[in-house]
Amino acid sequence: MFMEMPKILKTIVIDGHNLIPKISGFRLEDLDDEIKLIGLLSDYCRLSQTQIELFFDGAPPGYRRETHQGPIHIHHIRIGLKADDAIIAFLRSAGKNARNILVVTSDHRVQVESRALHARVMSSEQFSQEIKKALSSPQAIQEEREKHLTDTEVEEWEKIFKSKK
Repeated sequence: MFMEMPKILKTIVIDGHNLIPKISGFRLEDLDDEIKLIGLLSDYCRLSQTQIELFFDGAPPGYRRETHQGPIHIHHIRIGLKADDAIIAFLRSAGKNARNILVVTSDHRVQVESRALHARVMSSEQFSQEIKKALSSPQAIQEEREKHLTDTEVEEWEKIFKSKK
């Protein structure tokens, strides 16, 4: 009997504030822009079997620098530093493994330096389209159909039906 090999997750490095304005309905001016992006990327990760290193710059002093949300590792880069530089440092620390990483950014300097470190590069505009495709895939549509109601939702529906008797 053969043991099933675990799926190997692809790693994508994303410049978060560069991607947000490229997604329909998302704006950097929104107070919850980062939270909305993380939610969207969580769905994308599930559907595409990927893990994401997500970089945001502009974090105030004292802000928790790194957090995880499922397959997303979030890097909050403090004010005065740039996510661009943190992304390049991340790729450098990956060494030869950088060739297995996809960098999502439309920043020309980050694209050039990422390629020099042998990482693959995709523009934020292109990746926005990839997200759209994944979320409208037959698998995503089937998952949406099979979603079960939460206990709270069931209680709300029960109240509605009982009140109509």
